[in-house]
Amino acid sequence: MARVSQAHLDARRRQILDGARRCFTRNGFHATSMQDVFQETGLSSGAVYRYFRGKNDLITAVAEEAFERMRLAFESAAREAPLRPLDHVIDEVLSHVLEEQARNSGADRPGAFAELIVQVWSETLRDERLAATLTAGYDRMRAMWAEAVRTYQDAGHLRADIPTDHVVRALMALVQGSIVQRAVFKDVEGELRSGLRALLSPHA
Repeated sequence: MARVSQAHLDARRRQILDGARRCFTRNGFHATSMQDVFQETGLSSGAVYRYFRGKNDLITAVAEEAFERMRLAFESAAREAPLRPLDHVIDEVLSHVLEEQARNSGADRPGAFAELIVQVWSETLRDERLAATLTAGYDRMRAMWAEAVRTYQDAGHLRADIPTDHVVRALMALVQGSIVQRAVFKDVEGELRSGLRALLSPHA
């Protein structure tokens, strides 16, 4: 029997994760069955179970990947942030996380990935492993953003008498809150973008 290449194994795992993500986004974590995943991916139960022991493993893998995508988007924006308007930086994070990742996941609308992220966050309330993963990623993001915020503070674009970490938490809360609003209220992108500009523009 020919040996299966690592590239093939990786592609099959990717196929399963993408199918599971579509199911979770469409139906929610707990309303999705393994049968739904089999049908979505076009794979047999044996093929799926070769990579994942069950739905909880799939939820964990999808959640960890969502965390990582958010972390990378935050860190990329923080590295490129110096002295660009902060509302532009935050809008860039939201656009990358929601729009690009929705396309990569095969979703038909940007809000679909926002809905998935909100589900992932809710899972951390019952899953200690996911909660630890979220906390570790959040700590890394805060450290990266702290450097960018200090640059804005030194340049006088943000108040320097407020602890840097407090500012970082508030900025990240703006992003997280925007994701929640897009998930719950749907078509609010324009309002959020305008509101962020009013809050964060130095000329507001």
